[in-house]
Amino acid sequence: MAFSIIRNMLKEEKILTKDKSKLVADLDNLINNEFLIEDKLDQEVREILNKHIEKIRTENIEYQTMFRMIKTKLAKEKEIVL
Repeated sequence: MAFSIIRNMLKEEKILTKDKSKLVADLDNLINNEFLIEDKLDQEVREILNKHIEKIRTENIEYQTMFRMIKTKLAKEKEIVL
């Protein structure tokens, strides 16, 4: 993914670089770190929902809807861009 992004940006002359490999590696690390942050956020949301799973079931609340709502709220609080 990072390679394609850098290749396209170089092709369109939106960026200039002397070390394409380093730029690709740096972008790849940045993308991977963002995925890790989102994975941790997802895990935190699952933990919250698991604490309230009985209430979710008894009140017939849709799990995915609640997941998105909590994730959005936590992301905003933690200033995470999704």
